[in-house]
Amino acid sequence: MPLEVIGAGFGRTGTLSLKLALERLGFVKCYHMQEVFVHPEHIPQWAAAHRGENVDWEKLYDGYRASVDWPSCNLWQQHAKLYPQAKIILSTRDPDSWYTSVMNTIYRTSTMARDSNDPNTRRFGEWVCDITWNRVFDNRVEDRDHAIRVYNAHVENVKATAPKSRLLVFEASQGWEPLCRFLGTEVPNEPYPRVTTSDDFLSRFGQPADRKS
Repeated sequence: MPLEVIGAGFGRTGTLSLKLALERLGFVKCYHMQEVFVHPEHIPQWAAAHRGENVDWEKLYDGYRASVDWPSCNLWQQHAKLYPQAKIILSTRDPDSWYTSVMNTIYRTSTMARDSNDPNTRRFGEWVCDITWNRVFDNRVEDRDHAIRVYNAHVENVKATAPKSRLLVFEASQGWEPLCRFLGTEVPNEPYPRVTTSDDFLSRFGQPADRKS
């Protein structure tokens, strides 16, 4: 089954809410980093893809109709070529709030996993750190200005290179209407999903929240 929607936005830009929204609109299932928790056997394939090696995407995405978040957003251009009919959604948010959220949530938990005494947890953490903080941010994500420059450059690159007819630049605060108009679906009679605030995210990992983001 080919992907019909490709998410190009970085993690912590409302990607889990977007996953739930897409599935509510009928694009079941939507691949998200959470899928890797369920399918750790996918990690070697993602690692190979990030090294530029060939991957059987049809097998990896079997049963999925959409993808958002890391790790797939790093490879959105490859996916866009592989699935030329797919729509592309660039999820965005204010860069400063994005950075604060990243550092309070996924950076914090992934580095903890990387340093875990449990070999499976450590292996997962090392992989996440490699494909995000090392590869995307040149191992300089703790440098706020650098990380925000990388984020902004990614947003501008997607806007400049994705076919305009296939691209939606989207913020979760916009709600259902632009998303449904872009995808040609009816607007659900319910609020747009809002999940994984920083407090929500950290509570799942048993960590106290430092501040809202």
